[in-house]
Amino acid sequence: MTTPQAISANARTACVIGAGFGGMALAIRLQSAGIATTVVESRDKPGGRAYHWQKDGHTFDAGPTVITDPPCLKELWELSGHDISEDVELMNVMPFYRLNWPDGTNFDYSNDDENLRKEIAKLDPADVAGYEKFLEFSAAVHDEGYLKLGTVPFLDFKSMLKAAPALAKHQAWRSVYSIVSKYIRNEKLREALSFHTLLVGGSPMKTSSVYALIHKLEKDGGVWWARGGTNRLIAGMVRHFERLGGTMRLGDGVEQVETAGDRAKAVRTKSGWRGDFDAVASNADIMHSYRDLLSESPRGKNQAKKLARKTYSPSLFVVHFGVEGSWPGIPHHMILFGPRYKGLVDDIYAKGVLPEDFSIYLHHPTVTDPGMAPEGKSTFYALVPVSHMGKMPINWDEVGPQLEKRVLDEVGRRLIPDIHDRITTKFHYAPKNFSEDLNAHLGSAFSLEPTLLQSAYFRGHNRDDVIKNFYLVGAGTHPGAGIPGVVGSAKATAGLMIEDLA
Repeated sequence: MTTPQAISANARTACVIGAGFGGMALAIRLQSAGIATTVVESRDKPGGRAYHWQKDGHTFDAGPTVITDPPCLKELWELSGHDISEDVELMNVMPFYRLNWPDGTNFDYSNDDENLRKEIAKLDPADVAGYEKFLEFSAAVHDEGYLKLGTVPFLDFKSMLKAAPALAKHQAWRSVYSIVSKYIRNEKLREALSFHTLLVGGSPMKTSSVYALIHKLEKDGGVWWARGGTNRLIAGMVRHFERLGGTMRLGDGVEQVETAGDRAKAVRTKSGWRGDFDAVASNADIMHSYRDLLSESPRGKNQAKKLARKTYSPSLFVVHFGVEGSWPGIPHHMILFGPRYKGLVDDIYAKGVLPEDFSIYLHHPTVTDPGMAPEGKSTFYALVPVSHMGKMPINWDEVGPQLEKRVLDEVGRRLIPDIHDRITTKFHYAPKNFSEDLNAHLGSAFSLEPTLLQSAYFRGHNRDDVIKNFYLVGAGTHPGAGIPGVVGSAKATAGLMIEDLA
């Protein structure tokens, strides 16, 4: 068992830039392996996209709200003989999601086989058999894409060629929506079984069919919530990291990763603090990492030019609000589909327009965890995907308040009729905020778009090709966005770093 005392004074040293899920997972792995690790975070609190706010007695999580594959998190504690329950209480969420359409149709999605088949049969009895076949496909791509390849770094094209036969076997060039449509004929069910790609920044019509693995991931592991919010999962990771002797440096953003030749030598922050390290890993936005943090290195400038030619995931517009009353009839997670699906996705991913209609992801944590709000009140957020700032360069200071009202109007029309009278506190978070607070390129909420030609080897490499002791972790690297994705990237990156620093 690794303890702070077990790390010697002359231990190898590493710096992790950014305290998001990927950065903290990497830091825990390094510290558990006896590498003296320092995490440097620019904001006043850790979390990255899992930041949070306390406002008028409410706790508002900034981003991720769906926790899947708990074993990938538990492993971070088990590395040093600890248990995640020392720091985090995971709570089961059921149903996983309630999907709702404008005509009033509801569909409760879960891993309760009997109930799920009843829900499918309500929409189309013939699709029950099709769902079974889709689930078989999901299980197969889960085994290949997640279990076998999810934590394996793709550092050269040869590694991609090795994976190619399995990808071809599962028709990875086809989209998730296309594969779902192969097995399912009801349009509402096609939407119900393909929307998950939006949760990791991908269009259902473009994202590789490999991402159908999410269904298997949820079916086997369930959907979970951390008591107090996903921010408490981050807080638990920080507590465990510090228990192992790791160092946190908050509120002091990195200004430059200093290099000499093909080596990273030191990290310099905006306050003037400077630290020498044997290895540096960035959990920051991938473009920010190269264009800004490595701006004094030729590698940074060259890689930034290449990254500028890639496509990026959309941004998000999130309305956080607290209301009077409790709402036991509104489940923890809802998807309020709009009147269009394909057309709306096209507006966001291709056309770069602000649509008149939208689909809303509604998060209602107080139905599971009442402590997220003062007594007698409830905490919500309503999220709509929007084009990133490169496709839709609008003035969010002007548009934000208008879109906020439209989103709340729709939630009121569908679920809480007197919503405006009940709201006690509210604020919104727009693409501009992603750009300013998180240095997110174009305000993208998920980094590189998860298309086939921007996956695995074609995504950011877990270890840089030129600066041999500079590493990447997080949504811009393999395997991609989402909590399991960035925690998986941490495992891949940690394996390289531990081997390189041995």
